Amino acid sequence: MREFSVPAPFDIGDDESVVDTVYSHESTRPDVIVFRRKSDSGWDDVRAADFAAQVRAVAKGLVAAGVKQGDRIALMSATRYEWALIDYAIWSAGAVTVPIYETSSAGQVQWILEDSGAVGAVVESVAHSNILADILPELPGVKHVYQIDTSTEKIGAVDVLTESGSAVADSEIASRVAGLKASDLATFVYTSGTTGRPKGCLLTHSNLIAESRGIRATSFGEVLTEGRRTLMFLPMAHVLARAVSIASFDAGATLAHTGDIPNLVQSFGSFGPDFILSVPRVFEKVYNTARQNAHSDGKGKIFDTAADTAVAWSEAQDTGGPSIVLKAKHTVFDKLVYSKLRTALGGRCELAISGGAPLGDRLAHFYRGIGVTIYEGYGLTETTAAAAVNTRSEQRIGTVGKPLPGNAVRIADDGEILLSGGVVFGGYWHNDEATADSLTDGWFHTGDLGAVDEDGYISITGRKKELIVTAGGKNVAPAALEDQLRASPLISQAMVVGDQKPFIGALITIDTDAFPGWKKRNGKDESATVADLTDDPDLIAEIDSAVADANKSVSHAESIKKYRILPVDFTEETGELTPTMKLKRNVVKETYGDDIEAIYAK
Repeated sequence: MREFSVPAPFDIGDDESVVDTVYSHESTRPDVIVFRRKSDSGWDDVRAADFAAQVRAVAKGLVAAGVKQGDRIALMSATRYEWALIDYAIWSAGAVTVPIYETSSAGQVQWILEDSGAVGAVVESVAHSNILADILPELPGVKHVYQIDTSTEKIGAVDVLTESGSAVADSEIASRVAGLKASDLATFVYTSGTTGRPKGCLLTHSNLIAESRGIRATSFGEVLTEGRRTLMFLPMAHVLARAVSIASFDAGATLAHTGDIPNLVQSFGSFGPDFILSVPRVFEKVYNTARQNAHSDGKGKIFDTAADTAVAWSEAQDTGGPSIVLKAKHTVFDKLVYSKLRTALGGRCELAISGGAPLGDRLAHFYRGIGVTIYEGYGLTETTAAAAVNTRSEQRIGTVGKPLPGNAVRIADDGEILLSGGVVFGGYWHNDEATADSLTDGWFHTGDLGAVDEDGYISITGRKKELIVTAGGKNVAPAALEDQLRASPLISQAMVVGDQKPFIGALITIDTDAFPGWKKRNGKDESATVADLTDDPDLIAEIDSAVADANKSVSHAESIKKYRILPVDFTEETGELTPTMKLKRNVVKETYGDDIEAIYAK
């Protein structure tokens, strides 16, 4: 199968914009709870009418500051209620939002502000304000900076803008919203920069609407309804979190936010989401932490048997159903193990959506087996997040699902995945060369390799640019091996190497959360660091086992022959990872070049 398309059961009018829903909710269902805000007393409800009033008030402040139709406003903050509020306010002022990850360096912030031509910025913290204070002399176009968090010297951005815009008439905001067109730019979302400087993807209101309606036109529409709720914890600067948030808001579901990742389980418990959105690394960490805790408590064998049973039960759903014995085992473990895991997710979570990286079949089967099905999707910044996704009515584990309604997939002669449809962006800002390289007759060249079956399900096999060609001429896609390695509770990150080398190798880092428990179970000095134990026989035996399991998924020629355990983990702060946990392979190769060479030393 070379091409598959799914028609759109919806139209997008020329005069529509993504912000229209704020005001349609206000007029048609003002009392629906669209957000819940974290407070000292718990979670406070925000009605649609109240949200619209706040958006309008902040938008008036932007207008009073001189923001014009089409101006770019940067938004740099962790995931929180104000992120959505200010995003919709920027649109209500007729302007364009430029998200910046809250973890970005001064150099990255300066590049995005300069490249986008932003006239203002809203930041979260004093630390962010300090970054801007240092670089503003180089950015004369940035006229205003607002800070969300309050301090002894300042009131927050929302209050500042609300107060300064009090004299602006409501009709001015209504006029600006009415003046928006579906074809107008809504946001510049900068790529994560795994291979160089981030590029600004130009996404229109039509792109965002197509994504929202495409998601809701699938069987997810049964979950994205009034009264259902989700807790958003991924960075809102990431297009996936933003797109699903918009789809949830458009549907009238209730959204809450948290940027407190260390206390995520507590937030799940207090909020109780019906569905969540995450990236595979979070699902891996939840599983690995549960397994580690079980082993530390002497219940490792029970957990591992329960996990194997969950996987077998899920696999049986695709092959005629579980046997009577498997059903009985599954029922027992549901009471002993699975129910506790569901409680850790808030007790009412019935599904999750995963994107941003491959999930891995075993993890997908495990979660479906415990009663929280993860639906894996696929997309890029250039496709406004998901271009394809598995759904409640159409799921095939091992694939990333079918194209969203209104979109199509095509496999090029060299195996590259091409995408077209309403979610595909119009190009890169001020980068005609990159635009011409990536778009041909409306088809976006993703850079990913894969296949599509006769039913339209897409499978991803690797990245075109990441393909390793060994000295013997064997083509190896590293992603599958890396996913398998990260399934080990003790492994945090892995990077497969071997381009123009005689065999495949790997760099492996140890999970800092799992390491203390491993040391205790194996009788190691609790003060020992990873660097102290890289040659430890027990640690090597554990990693050997993980490598052997990963090698089962590939041919002998593609299997890992040697590896190096690195003394420290890859992090965003040290430059090896993007804010969305993608490997910057060029940085890793440069930083750990000696370790790579050591793998191949005779």
